[in-house]
Order: sequence, then C-alpha cells, then structure tokens
Amino acid sequence: MQVLKFGGSSVADATRISAVLDIVEKEILRDRMILVCSAIRGCTDRLVEMGRCADPGERLGIAEEIVDRHRAIAARLFTGDERRQAMEELDGLQSELAAARPEDCVCFGELLSTRLIARKCACEGISVRWLDSRKIIRCSSGRVLTDITGSNIMQSVASSPETRLFVAPGFIASEMDGRPTTLGRGGSDYSAALYAAGSGADTLEIWTDVPGIMTANPKTVPAAVTIPEISYEAALKLAEAGAKVLYAPTVTPAMQAGIPIRILNSYDPSSPGTVVGPYVASGPDRWMGVTSMPDVSECGVSVLCLVGEGVSKRSVAVSRILSALSDAGVKPLCDVWGEGSAFYLKVRSIVENEALAAIHREFFESRTLTELPVFIAGYGAVGKELVRLVEAGRDRVASRLGRSIRIVGVSDSRRFAVDFRGMHADDIADMLERGESAAGGAFIDAVCSCAARKSVFVDCTDDSFLHERYPDLFRAGLGVVTSNRRSLAVPYVQYSAIKDAARENGCFFRYDTTVGNAIPILEYLAGGANCCDSIESIEAVVSCTLNYVITGYDGPRTDALSELLRRAQDVGLTEKDPRTDLAGKDVLRKLLILAREAGVPLEESDVKVTPMLPEDFFDCTLDDFYRRLSDYEPHFIEREAELDRMGKRQRFVASLRRDPSARLGYSAEISMRLVDEDSPFFRISGTENVIVVRSEHSAPLVIKGAGEGVRLAATGIIRDILL
Repeated sequence: MQVLKFGGSSVADATRISAVLDIVEKEILRDRMILVCSAIRGCTDRLVEMGRCADPGERLGIAEEIVDRHRAIAARLFTGDERRQAMEELDGLQSELAAARPEDCVCFGELLSTRLIARKCACEGISVRWLDSRKIIRCSSGRVLTDITGSNIMQSVASSPETRLFVAPGFIASEMDGRPTTLGRGGSDYSAALYAAGSGADTLEIWTDVPGIMTANPKTVPAAVTIPEISYEAALKLAEAGAKVLYAPTVTPAMQAGIPIRILNSYDPSSPGTVVGPYVASGPDRWMGVTSMPDVSECGVSVLCLVGEGVSKRSVAVSRILSALSDAGVKPLCDVWGEGSAFYLKVRSIVENEALAAIHREFFESRTLTELPVFIAGYGAVGKELVRLVEAGRDRVASRLGRSIRIVGVSDSRRFAVDFRGMHADDIADMLERGESAAGGAFIDAVCSCAARKSVFVDCTDDSFLHERYPDLFRAGLGVVTSNRRSLAVPYVQYSAIKDAARENGCFFRYDTTVGNAIPILEYLAGGANCCDSIESIEAVVSCTLNYVITGYDGPRTDALSELLRRAQDVGLTEKDPRTDLAGKDVLRKLLILAREAGVPLEESDVKVTPMLPEDFFDCTLDDFYRRLSDYEPHFIEREAELDRMGKRQRFVASLRRDPSARLGYSAEISMRLVDEDSPFFRISGTENVIVVRSEHSAPLVIKGAGEGVRLAATGIIRDILL
C-alpha cells in the first residue's frame, strides 16, 4: 500500500487535477493506493467566510460560487453522461452545504474535490472507492483517537480487497458523537499520515507546489536549496518552528510506524524532493534548515529556529549565529536557547527576514557573501557611473572582499524606484520613468520604511536640505555615504547632530569624496585628531573650477579667461552660477569640512574670504558678468606678464592656522595667494588638488591628486560603501 496526498495548489483547477491523475495512473501500477486530497486552492477560506456569515442570502451566494468553481472543473474533466452525473452529484453537495450548520461549512471543500477526483478515476477504468474521512478519523475534543482511527482505516481497506484506489478527503474528521470536525489548517498532511499508519503503507508521499523541504523559505531567502534527506526529529523541529511545507503532527504517525515521508513537487514530478526518515547524521554539524514564526506571547517579536543533526559543539554554533546577526546589523532580543541540535532566538519581527538571510548565509551557503543593499539619491553623472562600476566590478569585489553591492533603490529629482531583487544600469532609466513621485521626501520615507538594517544610502545630489533627513536614515539602521559637501558645510551644531545620530544608532557616516574627490585626506585628518596629533596648519588648493581656469590661463598665449570659465561651466566643473566658485563659496565648504575633521569646530563666520574678482562682478546678471569679464581681459594679461617676471604663480588657497588670539585658537582665510617654485602649489594643473598638512608631531604631509572626475568620485563612493 502507498499513500499519496495532494495539496490545494495541486488540485487548483482541471489542468492541475489532470496532472495529479497522470501521477496516480503511473504510481498505481506499482501498488494499491490511498489518495488523500485537499480542497481546491482558496476554497477553504471562502467556506470559513460562509460559516461566519449571518445573512442567509449571502451564505447561499457563497455556496453557489464555490460549487460553480467545481462545476467549471467538472465541465472540463467530463463529457456526456459522465458530466451529467458529476453535475448531479455537485448539486446534491450544494444542497447539503446550504443546509449545513455554520461550523460545519468548512468541511465541504475536501468533499467536493475528492468526489470529483474519485469519479474521474472511475471513468478512467480504475477500481475506486471513496472513503468518508468523517466516519473513519475519530476525535475526542479535537484530539485524534489513533487506535480507533487506525482500526477504522485497516477495516476499510481490508473490506475492499479488489479496490486499487481509495480516495479520501483530508483535513476532516468527526467527534465520537458524529459531529464533524477538522484537523487544523495543514491537516490534510496529518490525514495522509494517519491513513499511511493505519493501512501499514510502505511509503507516504506528500505532493505540493515546492521541490521539497528547503533550507529556508525561498520567498524570504532566494538562496535556499532542497534538503535531500532529513531525519524525522529534524523535520518535526522545523515544522513546529514554522516551516510550512510539512504540517508538524504529520511526522509522529509516520515516525512511529517507520514509514518514510517523501515531499514531492506536483509541478515537477521528476524532481527527487525530500525524504524524511529514520536517518542518523553521518558526520558532525550537518545543518538542515532555518525557519521562523511569530512569538504568540509578544507582539512584534519573531522566534527563529536553526536545526541541525549531530551538532558537536553548541557553543561554536551559537557563536556563529551571533556573529552572523551582528554582521547583518540585527540585535537578538535574548540569548540563544534550545538543546541538542536545535537553536532558538528572538528578534524584532521587522528584521526577521534579515536575520533569516544572515543565518542562512552563515550555515548553508558555500561562500559567505555579505550583500549590501544600496539606495542612491541622485542619478546624474556620478550616480550613473557608480551603478556602472558596481556592475563591472561585482565579481572582483566579491572574490576579494567577500562582499557585494546590490543597487535596490534609485531616485532622481522627480521620481524614484525600488526593487529589492536588484536594479541594473540598462533598466534604471525606464524604472524611474515609471516610478513614484519623489516629491516631499517620498524616497527617504520609502527607504526608511522598507530598508533592511545595515543597508546603505548614498547621497550623490547637490541638494541643500537632504542632510536634514540623515538622522531618519540612521534611526532606520542605514549607513550614509555622501559626496554632497552641502550636507557637511552646515552650522556646526547641525554637523555635530548628524554625526551624533549616526553613533547613537550604530551606523556609519562617510563622506571622503566631499573634499579632494578620491584623495584620502579626511581619513588622515580625522585619524590624526583622534590620536592626539593636533593640527598646526592646513593649506589647500581645492577648487577644481578655479584650478582649471587659473592653471589653464597664460595671458595672450591661451583663450581669454572668460572663455576658459565658460568651458568649465559647459563641462560641469562649476556651479550653475560660476560666480559661486569665484566667490570662494565651494572652497569655504571644503575648508569647513577639513577643519572639522581636524577637530576644529569652524563656522562660516570664522573664515575670512576674499573673492577672486572685485565686488561689482557679483551684483549683476550672469550675462553682464561675462561681458565685464571679457572687458577685464587686458588686466588679466597684464597680471600674467607681471607674474612671469616675478617667477611666481597665483593660486586660490584656503588656510587654517593655529592662532591663540582667534576664537577657536585657529584663524581661517581663503584668498588668492602668490606662490613660487618651492611651493607644492606651483606646478599643479587642470583640476588637481593639493593639500599640505602640518601637525604637532608629524612631518608636513603633502597630498596631491585629481580633485575632479566622475569615475574617481564613483570609485571613492564605492570605497566608502565597502569600508
């Protein structure tokens, strides 16, 4: 004897029932069979609604709707007299359902499905007997009386020796006084196990819509794989802890009778599935699966369970669990508990999926790869290059660092899109076009509500207010990487509050590309300040715009200075109004960041700024500005000749110097300065930046490198993400 059970998705419609019959016709050649089936998909939920409905008319409507679904199936399965007989049988069941007590309505789903299936098998020439589980599976106060039930099953099978196929509804049973009852949601599996034990079956097959018992729920953990073999004990622990493939009570009757349980996929009958049996772990630390379920005693809390076989050292496994959760940014709500090879812990339900994925990576994936979900605000030149470089370097980064970046959200100034499966460069433009409005901070709201802890938010914008939402991101558990220097050149109290919010929430805040692009100057300054090597002075040429114009200008031997500035504006080196750069505003922001990283709480009002041009260049329209700049060209030519005679160059320099008389003990200035050949600023060209740092205990440090470049900026952002 063999017992096959098919779930609701496997008998959802005529097509699926035909597939079930193909399996039955093949397997019945091997041995006699008891076929246990669930209600068609969605039917039980509607029957529950019907039982709760107080309106008689509405109850009749639901009954007709349910039976009509079965009539549609019958119309496809049968023809001629067979169809007429099937329809008459459904009419009779509809009458019974309409007259049933509210609490008994839920029992009719399995009656409807199995009567159709039994009739179809008979039409195919198979000797069939339909068994009424309500008369066979007996309960007392909802608890199955296994001795009586087993005897009833054995007698039913023995009384029909000529029958090849018995068809029985799952899920339903009856109390000893004859009142119908059920075995609980998932109870059809339990019904099948009872039929297998009572009939002395050689095997129990549970056919479902998944390829077996898996190491985790694949909807939550896409990397989950099928477990080929698992012991009764391990399967029972997983089922009790929330694994939905196998209903927990199913295991006990099969285990007591020594009947192996095969979990198979009715959508892929050739798949080997999972075999549950009396297996003994062949070696130490054989891991089976990780699952979760809500904590019934505490709202908003979930219980996770990791199950293994033959675990040799619980302390080692516990350490691995806690380390994996720590790397994922998940804090357990209690110590790990359990005994033997089962490990339990509690986490907030909001981070349940992240915790499952982290534990699965640690115990079940051959190469532990930390994948960092990244959200990008600003999809301009830098944002696009960032996505391109992430895709191009994914395999190399993963192989060297064991980490990978997955772009899951992108926003431009108008719209945003989020896809946790990952977003690719070729698709992002279309996704943004079809995306949601980003107005009113909607992208930040979406990120805060859906992002996993330890995700990363990247600010590639030049927005003046986005930094106000950084604390919200930190509270949601995200790290922030920004190339937007406006977010740091705010009043010091705001700057300090942002950094405090990051620390308080255990998140990182990185912004190395705000000064010097990919030059590692901020890391050096912060490191020195944190190690008591106080700064004596900082001198910096860090305006890419002014460096490009000033170093590219050589009087009558080059284009006019106004033309060089227009060119810089055209290629995106300047602000929308280039006078912002000429007035030293961008350099001021960078100096504030440099000083603060060095431990000096500099404010904008502490810095004396002397613009490159006279004041009247700044109080006119942009067109008038360029006309005045062209008219001023003879002065520039004369000044360039004078510099040549002196053997000097002029550079727009930001400086911070120790000054006991100043408010903070430091004076700060930004101005045009003459430098000679001995200065590290003398030979810079293009958009190069140079920063000279003198500290109390170290020799002067000169850092020189490209201060502008989309690729360099994107590279620096990636470095900040992966640190």
